[in-house]
Amino acid sequence: MSNTYTQDTLVGFFVACGIAALFYMSLQVSNLSSYLDTSNTYTITASFENSGGLKVKSKVSVAGVTVGRVSAIKLDKTRYESIVEMQIDKQFNTLPTDTTASIFTAGLLGEQYISLEPGGSDEYLQDGDAIDITQSAIVLEEVIGQFLFKKASE
Repeated sequence: MSNTYTQDTLVGFFVACGIAALFYMSLQVSNLSSYLDTSNTYTITASFENSGGLKVKSKVSVAGVTVGRVSAIKLDKTRYESIVEMQIDKQFNTLPTDTTASIFTAGLLGEQYISLEPGGSDEYLQDGDAIDITQSAIVLEEVIGQFLFKKASE
């Protein structure tokens, strides 16, 4: 059976589509496809003892709804804590000042994100404010080590 020009073109087209689909999926998994428009956001910060595998561009959510993204992660050299800077969409400008921030893990790949839990204050977080109450990421290796150490001492 001889190959025709049409068959070669179709095979090449399907291979190109497959490569494009893999490229698109890799961008979605790595959060590189989302770019951060800071013109319509405000910045808040939070200090964590351990930020775990949190990355820049990780999502920030309230009740499962994405309200922003992590824009920077820095080390506080005096307290040895990580300072996480978040860009929150201005449409979500009613987060109370007593909001808490926790780092959770989502998905099979272990993507970490920040979950904000609004408090009951009548005052709202403004640009440049800091969240005081935080819960650091749970490091699985530490939990397993503590469990094994506890079992060994019994």
